[in-house]
Amino acid sequence: MNEAMPTRHFPKITQAALDDLRARIGVKIENTVEPWCYEATRDNIRHYAHGIGDDNPLWCDPAYAKTTQYGDVIALPSFLFTTSRIISGYVGGMPGVHAMWSGADWNWHKPIQRNTVVHTEAWLKDLVEHDTRFAGRAVQQVYHVNFFDQNGDLLAEADSWCFRTDRDQAREQGTKYKEVRSRPPRVYTQDELNEFFRHYEEESIRGATPRYWQDVQEGEDLPTMVKGPMTVTGFIAYAQGWGGLYIRANKLAWRQSTSHPGLGIKNRFGIPDCPERVHWEEEFALMVGAPGAYDYGPERCSWLTHQVTNWMGDAGFLRKSKCQVRRHNPEGDVVLINGTIVRKFIEDGRHLVEISQRATNQDGELSAIGSAIVELPSKLAGS
Repeated sequence: MNEAMPTRHFPKITQAALDDLRARIGVKIENTVEPWCYEATRDNIRHYAHGIGDDNPLWCDPAYAKTTQYGDVIALPSFLFTTSRIISGYVGGMPGVHAMWSGADWNWHKPIQRNTVVHTEAWLKDLVEHDTRFAGRAVQQVYHVNFFDQNGDLLAEADSWCFRTDRDQAREQGTKYKEVRSRPPRVYTQDELNEFFRHYEEESIRGATPRYWQDVQEGEDLPTMVKGPMTVTGFIAYAQGWGGLYIRANKLAWRQSTSHPGLGIKNRFGIPDCPERVHWEEEFALMVGAPGAYDYGPERCSWLTHQVTNWMGDAGFLRKSKCQVRRHNPEGDVVLINGTIVRKFIEDGRHLVEISQRATNQDGELSAIGSAIVELPSKLAGS
């Protein structure tokens, strides 16, 4: 007797949808979804910094920041995730097909001063088809976003990408998390927790002490940064600062699900609810093939830049950062971020260092890889 075919719950990737998206490549997106933050206010900056566990006084303490070269708090580089839904994973086309934010490639041009008003322009840059262990066929949607201040000056530019996947295929046939889903829940001993928490105790913010280019050596390691253990509380803390893409309440939730039916996926009560609940609802996360409720992609990218800004100090400037997300971080995971100086160089009169980054979980499984280019002050005046 043949077994019944698995019930299909979600729409599939179709050729018609792909053809429609390809026609949008290079076309500037008009009337983009309202961002979480229009301005880099004191509170908006602090809320985002605290959402990633960053208490650097350059972003969080006006009294301290007044003593720096900036004269006031500035926004941490990754704050710009709050000013564009596109950079944060709001992808068009293929309604009802799961989108997983998977990476970004940033280039910053200016510090983001307090009370800067940010506006953006964006377009679909590319579509790339992949065959993945997570869900078989997947489509990578790459967007480009430019960020401007109120004077029209370019603050930053970035590419970010999401993978669109067949939720049913990922759940029923995906192999990437087959072993993870079969494991019993991890329960840490206090000694294990203390070993992770030691990194928090030892975490150092360079701050006002300049890190000079001449004092940095190739092969030098950055202090390991820990994030976690992952909890739903932590995921929600990030959403509070970042502004969840689809988190809406009451009439606004109704309006969203009515206007975009593919977003309103019914929960166990039969109520349409947003797909973003994969980050706090284990039942739904398992339905889309994830190993459980998991962290946000832009959050992971911001953790990598957090390690770098701690290390470089107030006088440093983060020029570039790239992050590629390699797996989900479900509840219970701990992430350890390691960085190494791989190159020192001078370009256009700027003293630069390149940093290679690698984030793994408590079992040594690769969570993300990244890189950064930092401009540091020089001891030689005018050099």
